[in-house]
Amino acid sequence: MHRGELLIDKNDFVLVVVDIQERLAAAMEDHCTVVTSAVKLIRLAALVGAPIIVTRQYPEGLGANVPEIDEALLGAARAGARVHALDKTAFCCSSESAFVEALESTGRHQAVVLGMETHICVTQTALALAEAGHRVHVPADVCCSRNVLNHEISLDRMRAGGVQVTTSESVMYEAVAKADTDEFRALLKIVKD
Repeated sequence: MHRGELLIDKNDFVLVVVDIQERLAAAMEDHCTVVTSAVKLIRLAALVGAPIIVTRQYPEGLGANVPEIDEALLGAARAGARVHALDKTAFCCSSESAFVEALESTGRHQAVVLGMETHICVTQTALALAEAGHRVHVPADVCCSRNVLNHEISLDRMRAGGVQVTTSESVMYEAVAKADTDEFRALLKIVKD
């Protein structure tokens, strides 16, 4: 079932987790909220069977993923989710052939993009994916920059480029779509944790 351009389709989205790394997170004022919401979206992806692509920007300099992200990814993989973990040096994930191959291997055309920093890797990736014809959603509460103005201007820029700016809970409830299901009951646990 295809749900259109504006809503999340659990059968057609891939979760793209961009650079939620130790040294980047340490420089972000709002990193705790971003990490908590990212973990919930990783759990949601596993719940609905959506593939996950996670990137690390130059890990030699910016460090590993924050531990909570790695724990959530391990849990998602144990639950049967397809997890593609990639290291990169390009700011735009789509500039990396390994990312493009991972995305194409999913056969999906909708991307939920989140991570650090909004105005650099998240924006470049979201706009490139939109330009390539993907339906792109960016949950504003699961992205951050060191500077709030950079974050806010980037959200405006992505909207102007055809990206749907949304929230993590909107993504979660759209993916599940109905309240009378086991998925919904599992979602309530994710939302409340």
